[in-house]
Amino acid sequence: MTAVADRSLGPELARTVDIGADTDVLVVGIVTTDDGPAIVPGPALAGETDFEDVLSADARAVLESQLRAVGAKGKGEELTRLPGPTGLGASSVLAVGLGAPDAVDAEQIRRSAGAAGRALSGTGLAVSTLSGLDLGAAAEGFYLGAYTFTEFKSGKSAPKPAEQPLRRVELLVPDPAFGEEDLFRAQAIAEAVATARDFVNTPPSHLFPAEFADRARSLAEAAGLEVEVLDENELAAQGFGGILGVGKGSSRPPRLVRISYSGGAENPRVALIGKGITFDTGGISIKPAANMDHMTSDMAGAAAVVATVLLAARLNLPLSVIATVPMAENMPSDTAQRPGDVLTQYGGTTVEVLNTDAEGRLILADAIVRASQDDPGYLIDVATLTGAQMVALGTRTPGVMGTDEFRDRVARISQGVGENAWPMPLPAELRGDLNSSIADLANVAPHRWGGMLSAGLFLKEFVPADVQWAHLDVAGPAYNTGGAFGYIGKGGTGVPVRTLIAVLEDIAGR
Repeated sequence: MTAVADRSLGPELARTVDIGADTDVLVVGIVTTDDGPAIVPGPALAGETDFEDVLSADARAVLESQLRAVGAKGKGEELTRLPGPTGLGASSVLAVGLGAPDAVDAEQIRRSAGAAGRALSGTGLAVSTLSGLDLGAAAEGFYLGAYTFTEFKSGKSAPKPAEQPLRRVELLVPDPAFGEEDLFRAQAIAEAVATARDFVNTPPSHLFPAEFADRARSLAEAAGLEVEVLDENELAAQGFGGILGVGKGSSRPPRLVRISYSGGAENPRVALIGKGITFDTGGISIKPAANMDHMTSDMAGAAAVVATVLLAARLNLPLSVIATVPMAENMPSDTAQRPGDVLTQYGGTTVEVLNTDAEGRLILADAIVRASQDDPGYLIDVATLTGAQMVALGTRTPGVMGTDEFRDRVARISQGVGENAWPMPLPAELRGDLNSSIADLANVAPHRWGGMLSAGLFLKEFVPADVQWAHLDVAGPAYNTGGAFGYIGKGGTGVPVRTLIAVLEDIAGR
């Protein structure tokens, strides 16, 4: 067997030109037709190599007959496992649905590969023809679909051999050199998404601000990037009132992490900002107990931003990226800020805190002002900011606000990579609701209408007028509390890492 292996931190990915004797499962794609499910070889395989080298006409006919007999339809992500035909070289075949032939795109391939990767628990080696349709999408899907987080599983709860994730996927290609760059990029992106997922899935007992900062520093320094970490004393000396105000109720003090990647002084400069609330009780304005454990994910914006700046460096993008990441724990205590308190944000703006559960915007405001001092041409902030995002858009669709042209550009790119951000307005009539009688701003409006938009309007007050700005609210999409789907499992999703890197590549390309 000829295979070209690539470095991997999770399920190992490789290219191969044939099926070896040690293959456990062959994964093929099937589409829906009037005559029943049909196996698709994929253009790259069918056009540049003899598909019968992978699956003979007789074997294909047998499999398609069996698929019809068991009622397979070929609908998107449908899975059907069959015995491998004689002479195939694989003990079984997993047919994964792709839907209608004219609707098969990169995202559908990614989702179907993800469903297959998740279903192949306990498998040592799978080989797939999905790479013939789109090598990068297939690689991302398999890697992310097979992702698991088991750091805190031990003893009887530890995964049994049959529950272990898929260990290796070989993606069929016409020749050993085919798609090397595509596979490298796909694996780099998938590993960055997995890094963000690991951060989000780590419980707050083990990922508090200082620990989060230390882990981010270690990853960044290992990648050769410049890192600055401000502790609570340095934050106080420099006037970061928003971060300090949110973090003062916790015994575990806040941090501000800045990670810098320089892809050339003459190239565009982009500021990335991520909300890093390592746990959010709501503070004095405490949340209901039901589902409060989901607030372990309130640092998902920070996780995505840290993973993205590392990824930009790994891909050697021709632009500069500075990630500014505020980290705090929002707790109720005798030292916590109170509703009615006034704090002074970094830069001097005063804010009346009417609701301590609207804390994310307070730490983001500090970070936006600090990031703006780096004179970026673009500024993107990411946050699990409002429950109103889920009311408006559901749990899978991020909302994106900001300067009109850049907002629409980010949304379009996000939809292209399958993370599906949707552009939202910042209505001028809502701005007056953030006025305070005793400070420059109030942190919430006195009503529940347009909560996601009001939060965006609050942040807009801190963004320089000449900076292209996008604010992504990922309150729902960053953490999946339901069943697995596509390449998304339960828990942290890694959204919006793939959007962010695609936007950075687009900026660099222009």
